[in-house]
Amino acid sequence: MTSALGPSPISGPARVRSVLAAPPSAPVRLSDREIEILRMWLMTESKAEVAACLHVTVATVSTHISRIREKYTRVGRPAPTKTALLVRALQDGVITIDEL
Repeated sequence: MTSALGPSPISGPARVRSVLAAPPSAPVRLSDREIEILRMWLMTESKAEVAACLHVTVATVSTHISRIREKYTRVGRPAPTKTALLVRALQDGVITIDEL
């Protein structure tokens, strides 16, 4: 299996468990706008909804999400899926379970 993170020797549920098991380190520094977009995306069904609510394009939302993923990857805390980003956001206090 190959992803944006490169080839993976594991796939499926085992890969998700290994990604989510990465120990939390210091929180990733996200800009206010990245936090706003990430939070809204985690609380909605699609990037299109986020774009409409924030009056930006879907491409802009996608760019912010990609940059957020890159920041997590750079510090050894990859988040290749929406679920993994949710876990990282919970770990870093960007969002709480009650908000979901």
